[in-house]
Amino acid sequence: MSNDWGPHYIVPSEVLKSYSGAVVLREDLDEELLSKELAALKMTGPIVQIVNPWYYRAKNSTTWIKIGESMDKENNFPARWDTTKIENGKYEIMGLMHVFVKIGDTESAIARQNVVEVTVSN
Repeated sequence: MSNDWGPHYIVPSEVLKSYSGAVVLREDLDEELLSKELAALKMTGPIVQIVNPWYYRAKNSTTWIKIGESMDKENNFPARWDTTKIENGKYEIMGLMHVFVKIGDTESAIARQNVVEVTVSN
C-alpha cells in the first residue's frame, strides 16, 4: 500500500494550458496518509512545522531557482510566481514539502517533491 501523502499540485484551472503573468502555485497533502508514513518510519511525535519551498527551472535544465516558500497549510501552501521575468517556453515547477516532527528532544524531518511541467507564454 502506498502512503503517497503528497505534495499534490493544485492546477489553477482545468482549461489553463500555459501560465502568463503572476500566478499562485498551491499544493495540498493527505494528512491521514502522512500519519501512516510517519508511523511506518517510527517518527511518531507531534508535527511541529510543514514548509513548502517552490522552485522552477527551464525544461531539460539542471538548476532549480527558488520562487518562494510557504507554511500556510490552510491555504494550500501558496507562492506567487511572476512569469513575466522569464522567457517563454517549457518549465518545470517543483514543490519540495518538508514535514518536521518532534521526537523526544530532537527534531527530525521527511520531505517529498512534486514536479509538474508547465508552459510560460507571456
